[in-house]
Amino acid sequence: MKRLFAVTVVLVLGLSLVGMAAGKVAVVLDVGGRGDLSFNDMGFKGTDQAAADFGYEMVEVQCATGADYLPNLRNVSRSGEYEIIICVGFLLGDALAEVAPEFPDQKYAIIDVDYITGDNIMNIVFRENEMSALIGALAAMVANEFGYSHAGVVLGIEIPVLYHFEAGFRFGMDWANAKVGGDVDLLYTYTGSFSDIALGKAATEAMLAQGAVGVYNVAGPLGIGDHEAIAEAHQNAGTTYGAPYFFGVDANQDWIGDGYHGLASGMKRVDTACYMAVEAAHDGTFTAGVTSLGLTEGGVAISKLGDLGDFIQFGVDGGSVDPDMFYEIVANWASNRATVPAYIWDAVDELEAAILAGTVTVPTANNGDEMAVVRADYELGAP
Repeated sequence: MKRLFAVTVVLVLGLSLVGMAAGKVAVVLDVGGRGDLSFNDMGFKGTDQAAADFGYEMVEVQCATGADYLPNLRNVSRSGEYEIIICVGFLLGDALAEVAPEFPDQKYAIIDVDYITGDNIMNIVFRENEMSALIGALAAMVANEFGYSHAGVVLGIEIPVLYHFEAGFRFGMDWANAKVGGDVDLLYTYTGSFSDIALGKAATEAMLAQGAVGVYNVAGPLGIGDHEAIAEAHQNAGTTYGAPYFFGVDANQDWIGDGYHGLASGMKRVDTACYMAVEAAHDGTFTAGVTSLGLTEGGVAISKLGDLGDFIQFGVDGGSVDPDMFYEIVANWASNRATVPAYIWDAVDELEAAILAGTVTVPTANNGDEMAVVRADYELGAP
């Protein structure tokens, strides 16, 4: 039986003289789907904004399972109606590598893939190791400050992209231990899922029981379970702010849970990348090959007050935040951040400045062998 593919069409009044859409763009999402308030939702957000700004009609293609990738991508490609088709996620890479040569006149962009060649493919990758180094440094310093033995990372499927996060986090922890004379160790686990919330909660509970000051979510929507475990730990202890902390991923997730426990997020601006891809197709500046986005290009960042409001609105638009809670969330976030001494924030700023200046190079890994080298160099009690 031929597999059907589900699409949601968003019609945007364009910028043409007659007020009609100038053409179409498509965004193809992997199995994580909408509603994760991070990776996939940001891909949708950036493409949607670009469609509005450049006068396109946007079509969203959801994939229910991995078996949908190839037929969905082929179906949306064969119409020839799209200025660009954006694939959001590493898991779509093999399907795009097969489909793109079949439609040489169709422009494509893919997020988190750097291996697909062809004149019609823009590969966009991120230096997640850079922002994860900042989160790792922050986590190690707060652990040292408050007498915790570990910092934790809960990761999804073991793929090259996630090695970037792990490598950067390990480096940041090591840098921080040297900076403050600490001896904080690492707890980490690859859950094998990006969506099993119960699995994320169980992994976080285990890390908290072993003395983790908090947990870095590197598993998208699975991280909802991470936050649930941290919120319950506070409830059981009768505490409101402070450790254990939740460290968000991709989006600024500091607002989750009304801002009580999110200390900082490693932001990966998938929305910016998708916007850039549509803009390039619109302006005639589309360039095949690999585009790498790090701290310098604004492709990654550690969350700060300046972007908190935008992402609270992101939650409002996604139906996860009561708009009347806006200022209360900001106040809770500020109170939680105030539990961390200024010298720690200054040290994180120092590391960020050094990475931007090129005086500090954060290691990364693109395969298992390279990750093994990083683990050996920055073991932190977790080989």
